[in-house]
Amino acid sequence: MSRVQSIERAFAVLSALADGPIGVTEVAQRVDLPKSTAARMLASLSHEGAVEQVPGDSRYRLGARMVSLAANVLPTRSLVALARPMLVELASVVGEAAGLSVADGFVVHYIDQVETDQQVLVRDWTGTRLPMHAVASGQVFLAHMAPSAVDRLLDDPLERFTVRTLTEPAALRERLRRIQLTGYAWVGDEFADGLDSIAAPIADAAGNVSAAVHVHGPSYRFPPTGGEAEVARHVLATAARISSRLRQVA
Repeated sequence: MSRVQSIERAFAVLSALADGPIGVTEVAQRVDLPKSTAARMLASLSHEGAVEQVPGDSRYRLGARMVSLAANVLPTRSLVALARPMLVELASVVGEAAGLSVADGFVVHYIDQVETDQQVLVRDWTGTRLPMHAVASGQVFLAHMAPSAVDRLLDDPLERFTVRTLTEPAALRERLRRIQLTGYAWVGDEFADGLDSIAAPIADAAGNVSAAVHVHGPSYRFPPTGGEAEVARHVLATAARISSRLRQVA
């Protein structure tokens, strides 16, 4: 019965946070629990990534893990159908494969890819799950997570895939700060030698980064010489258009 009671209390706490960030005292009042019990519940849920503290604040909000679980429950086919026309246009304009991904914990789940008529193509990553720190979409997701979530990722050593994989915490944090400033992530030879990619965030109706759009291609031709800024502009514009459509249909 104690386990059942704990589960019930956990869901009550999560429901209390559904309307937006609140502090421990208000959580306790909403779910009719002693403040000390509410604080313990929040600490446990935070450890699991279900809730997180607002950066620079004492209030709590739903965490990245809840967002990723929601992304898996919501029909990804609908997201794919909504985004695909814009991915097709992006792939045509940039001349390289364009794709769509969602977050699943600290893993990127690729859910769609649009090819081009290039003779040399990258593989279709649809259905693949890859560690966030090593790929552009994943770094975009990490850049929009709470610092406490990034701290949990860095509690354990990061897997190295190539000599350029960012495995040092300081280097990864610096990359995430740059992504926060520019709005996009460039990754070159970090997951696989000879593969470069760029990604930008897609925000849902609540403003949460629920998905990402990316373009990738062989590093010998992508990005084109001097064309990094132009590619970034197209990727950012596509991500913004998909975000806008998500808000319209929500």
